[in-house]
Amino acid sequence: VLAAWQRPYLNIFKHFRVEEWKRSAKEGDVAALTDKRMKGTIYRIRGSNPASSYLQLPRAGTQSLGLTGRYLYLLFRPLPHKHFLVHLDVTTEENQVVRISFSNLFKEFKSSATWLQFPFVCGAASEGTAQRGVPGAAPAEARWTCLVLDLPSILALYLARSYSHLRGVKLCCNLLVKNLCTSDLLFEPGVTLARARLGDLSCRGVVPMPRELAFPVPKGEKWHDLYDYIRY
Repeated sequence: VLAAWQRPYLNIFKHFRVEEWKRSAKEGDVAALTDKRMKGTIYRIRGSNPASSYLQLPRAGTQSLGLTGRYLYLLFRPLPHKHFLVHLDVTTEENQVVRISFSNLFKEFKSSATWLQFPFVCGAASEGTAQRGVPGAAPAEARWTCLVLDLPSILALYLARSYSHLRGVKLCCNLLVKNLCTSDLLFEPGVTLARARLGDLSCRGVVPMPRELAFPVPKGEKWHDLYDYIRY
């Protein structure tokens, strides 16, 4: 059951006060920038190899975030013509730590008892699946993306393990990150609160994106024309 402090969602960057770097760590070229289009602070992580530049939560590898939400949301944009890498360390009910990684460096899916590696195809969401196309350096027009990972399902499907909690996150170069969030709710981008109420979508489990996690949509524009939504 989701702890009260994690409901209805937990804004990870805000809760752990990433900008203070007391409970998070950064290595290499990591900068906080104000992005006019995103209407707020974003973090840019750049570097020649993933081990040299990263943003990590929590600060020490011995600690755990202890976040139990089913879905992890990552709002990010790959830097054009570059490769990026993201590691998520999750703990199973048996207290086994499993690393879930995704990157446009990986050519194919690989798995072991403690590591799942997913190839990430930038901008493939429009084709309806994250698996089509070919992994490789991000295209010049790589878009801001809302990546949603169903952590219990991923562990159950690939390792037949039961999910306990999210232990740690390591965002390696090369990417821009707006936010990270966990929740038991499946948020639907591009759905307004008014529309959700009107269509009573909540009874189908469709919940609009909380404002602090949403990408801005200028008047007259459509969310899906501007951004990518990828669900694993």
